[in-house]
Amino acid sequence: MTPGARLSAAIDIFADIEARRRPAADALKDWGLSHRFAGSGDRAAIAGLVFDALRRRASSAYIMEEQSPRGILLGMLRLERKLSPDAIAELASGSRFAPATLAANERARIEAADLTGAPPWIAGDYPQWLDSHLARTFGEDRAAEAAALASRAPLDLRINLLKGERDGAAAALAHLHPAPTPWSPFGLRIVLEAGAKNPAVHAEPVFIKGMVEVQDEGSQLAGLLTAAQPGEQVIDLCAGAGGKTLALAMIMRNRGQIYATDLDKRRLVPIHARLERAGVHNVQVRTPKVKESGQEKMLADLENRADLVLIDAPCTGIGTWRRNPDAKWRMRPGALALRLKEQGELLDRAAELVKRGGRIAYVTCSLLVEENQDQVRAFLGRQPHFTALPPEQVADVLGERAAGFREAVQRSPEGLLMTPRRMQTDGFFVALMAKQCD
Repeated sequence: MTPGARLSAAIDIFADIEARRRPAADALKDWGLSHRFAGSGDRAAIAGLVFDALRRRASSAYIMEEQSPRGILLGMLRLERKLSPDAIAELASGSRFAPATLAANERARIEAADLTGAPPWIAGDYPQWLDSHLARTFGEDRAAEAAALASRAPLDLRINLLKGERDGAAAALAHLHPAPTPWSPFGLRIVLEAGAKNPAVHAEPVFIKGMVEVQDEGSQLAGLLTAAQPGEQVIDLCAGAGGKTLALAMIMRNRGQIYATDLDKRRLVPIHARLERAGVHNVQVRTPKVKESGQEKMLADLENRADLVLIDAPCTGIGTWRRNPDAKWRMRPGALALRLKEQGELLDRAAELVKRGGRIAYVTCSLLVEENQDQVRAFLGRQPHFTALPPEQVADVLGERAAGFREAVQRSPEGLLMTPRRMQTDGFFVALMAKQCD
């Protein structure tokens, strides 16, 4: 397919997403099935255009002064891909399979593209209803912080130290040009060009052998900041597919015991194969079977026994918008209220499981004060036997990287907030709360 034909396809797919309010992945899959002549490179390039348009949907429509799929794709090429007006005109040339030739007014808007004076939700590319929420977190910096969430994320890998070392994994993946992550001592980063196809990491021998896992550096750091120790009794309340469970097992050197569970047993399905591949032996998966008064009783035998309870809490997922750009436009205010209720219940359940002198690690991939600091403050108000550990102390586990980390991360009395703009990670909030000994 020619570059112009790819752009035409992206415009059609974007129109389908908008008209049917469906996930981008579904629309792209359907297009691929009905256009089997398109090669893998074509499909990857088209997907890149669609996702970049979703990332820059608001700002692109603003500079083009229209909400049409064509206008948004053209505006994205200027804002995100940084193409010149002439380069965009070459793509929209009106030739066979290419979009229609640029109109005079389109060309003028592309040439004059400027976000100066645009409202924060336009410059930052997020739903307007979220503006007051993001203002609580970032104040006048909210547009800049959100804009950093509107660019493509790199591919981060976590080295499984139970199977090998970072240098060895980097050598095995040299053809992908990985570099050490700036903060995580066991991470590698592969930077992807705009429109580039994601490398088939899952087919790499080092992945098949369990030496690497795909995991954002922020998620790696969240596991590290829990300060899990070999020999401890740990409960992962929201284990899902097991990403942080695997990281904790590695940090604990396969010693002690981790109990992995999740309220949705379907999310636990992949964890068993992942544990086996990673060579993890200290994890017991507990799949929920019976609910009683809305609370799982399968952990009753562990009450007051855990050194650490990890809550990788269900949240709005704002911190992952770089990877899921269509999610931000589907998000509705009601979703926030539902998540807040779930988070509060999980925190109270964790309080019953942790022993005196133990701790709760509360983690979200949200940037909202309501899901982060407010939840910690509310929990401490309900549970007077708990205190929040100072963020400066939490960062100590990073050793020689701790000082730089403290300078870069956003700190509050309740916890630490990592963002793409500050840390080059996904957005993650981490808080540790200790249960008093007496």
